[in-house]
Amino acid sequence: MGNAADFLIGELRAARVRRGLNQDDLGKMINYSGSHVSAVETGQRAPKPEYVAALDEALDTGGIFTRLLERLASLDSAPPWLREWIEIEREASSLRWFEPAWVPGLLQTEAYARATLAGELLTAEEVEKLVASRLGRQEVLSRERPPLLVVVLDEAVLRRHVYHDAGLMAAQLEHLARCAELPNVQVHVVPADTGMYPGFGGGFIIAETPDGGRVAHADGQLAAQIVDRADDIAMLECRWERIRGDALSRQQSLELIRKAATSWT
Repeated sequence: MGNAADFLIGELRAARVRRGLNQDDLGKMINYSGSHVSAVETGQRAPKPEYVAALDEALDTGGIFTRLLERLASLDSAPPWLREWIEIEREASSLRWFEPAWVPGLLQTEAYARATLAGELLTAEEVEKLVASRLGRQEVLSRERPPLLVVVLDEAVLRRHVYHDAGLMAAQLEHLARCAELPNVQVHVVPADTGMYPGFGGGFIIAETPDGGRVAHADGQLAAQIVDRADDIAMLECRWERIRGDALSRQQSLELIRKAATSWT
């Protein structure tokens, strides 16, 4: 993350210089000392949100530095193996996501996200960082031009106990139903009576990039694998079509999600 932090610091310094301000001048504008500005620009002090917000306002940047800092914080809290995918996800024009085990991270509530980590050997601080990273990724769905997100879930996801907390599951499925009604989100469910189908090999995501390329993310026990080989993408797209063919329609799936939500109350 050093390079990303250095980039932000460099941009803060460049913005000051472009406006012909020295460090003391800028400090007076944002109610900080010139030595504080110097410490930030030399990397001796981390740029805090309130510092960056004051600079955005004083220099009328439209909030660009606050957004850069938020992205930096999101990446910093994510596991190293996930950071590359987060950047792909942020820029994707569409995401096709098959998930047999749990609600996809982009559609999780905070309580559900935290519950999925409770069984791991993690410190409280590590859990909070991972939850923050996961929730931060959801901002991609509310950006100015959000991606088309098409999700296929196994019905078992709707029925699986989360530490026997019925209220948590009810809230999660109600949230999932609301998300499924968004114009850029489609959720489909493979019903339990389908039997064996190609999805038992594990979850995966296929992202389409703005230039029309495709990159995939395949889950593993230790880390995720990011693939962009044409043969691998073709295999996953073929599997996606077969799984999608076994799923209910968008409306049927929404009705099933709502029914499942009431079963938890």
